Amino acid sequence: MNTAWLFPGQASQKVGMGHDLYQNTELGKSYFDLANSIMGCDIQSIIFEGPRKTLKQTQYTQPAIYIVSVIIGKLLLKKGLRPAALAGHSLGEYSALAIGEAFDFATGLNLVKLRAENMAQAGRLQSGSMAAIIGLDEYRVSDLCQDYSGEGIVVAANFNSPGQVVISGTPEAVTTIMATAKSNGARMATQLNVSGAFHSTLMAPAREALAVELNSIQISDSIYPIYANVNAQPNTLGVKIKDLLIRQLENPVLWSQTITSMSNQGMESFIEVGPGKVLQGLNKHINPQIPVSGIESIAQLEALNV
Repeated sequence: MNTAWLFPGQASQKVGMGHDLYQNTELGKSYFDLANSIMGCDIQSIIFEGPRKTLKQTQYTQPAIYIVSVIIGKLLLKKGLRPAALAGHSLGEYSALAIGEAFDFATGLNLVKLRAENMAQAGRLQSGSMAAIIGLDEYRVSDLCQDYSGEGIVVAANFNSPGQVVISGTPEAVTTIMATAKSNGARMATQLNVSGAFHSTLMAPAREALAVELNSIQISDSIYPIYANVNAQPNTLGVKIKDLLIRQLENPVLWSQTITSMSNQGMESFIEVGPGKVLQGLNKHINPQIPVSGIESIAQLEALNV
């Protein structure tokens, strides 16, 4: 059976995640110890003990999810499992690339650290917000954003599943489109607790900093096809990966399209590799016919039959 591995993004974090991996596996302990050194702070303590308010900060959230997700992915590989393809939601694309050996764990964590810090900084430079629009066609949400003519900017940023689109932009513009969406039939419009307007042009400063770093390092071809957020298509070429990651920060995450594309190209089941069940929930809305499960603990790893 062709099984694709999916890696979660920001908002899947929870205090205590990965502690069992640290305590019970040599690989987990060595990666967490290396992460502390790379991060220049006690990221282990923030992940294992919190507080939740600190873990939710972008500069810690993204590295934390990457660390835990890659450890789980590496342990799955060590157990003998092999994915037919990979994909990751926003930040999760970096986890997928590490599992695909486009870069090693340390290189990926350095990139994620830089990405997270600069995304947080971009949010401080230019106030931004995001909101989830529920129950309105994705094309209608896109049209509402494109038709907006007030102060600031607003774009469709995450196409998460049919009927769930996240918008991103300046606070006044996002608030306006939330109200407009509800008056156009949206069931719900909910403000998200984020530090900036991710996947919009307000992330330009972060994109520039990330581009400098990406262009200074070697990225290898991936050993597995990785479906990119920006075009929902598979890629293995290292030379293309840099461009896809740079474009990702200012462009929408085509998640619903990615899962549909993977399904159409032969994926028969999915495993969410990392903390939480966000992607499992989205998959059930995108294509409920295809089985989806998750691995986020040592107990689940040990229960697998290979």
